[in-house]
Amino acid sequence: MSANPADRKYSKTHEWFAAAGDVVTIGITKFAADQLTDITFVDLPPVGTKVNAGKPFGEIESVKATGELVSYVTGEVIETNTALADEPGLVNTDSFGGGWMIKVKVADLSALKALMDSPAYETMLQEG
Repeated sequence: MSANPADRKYSKTHEWFAAAGDVVTIGITKFAADQLTDITFVDLPPVGTKVNAGKPFGEIESVKATGELVSYVTGEVIETNTALADEPGLVNTDSFGGGWMIKVKVADLSALKALMDSPAYETMLQEG
């Protein structure tokens, strides 16, 4: 069984995207969280920020590295996971649940079609 939920799309940069109507929730995969090890800080944009497909929307820091968080949808941030300010480790312990990062209201969901489904993402991970 896949460790990556089938109800999401995945990017080559290890973000996940879960659409519910015109709102897309974005986070990073368990694989990415495991590679970063202990996440110490997540820098997220404030509500009302416009995010653009293919562009960074924030940063994630760990004891091992700092990396950009990339959106593959264009829209407006309508909610951020404020719990990550006090508990960035939620990304490590619950990357597909409580460790989500932002919710974006999008006008066009078609950008998600270019992303991988769970089996394709699993194959990419296995091929290295």
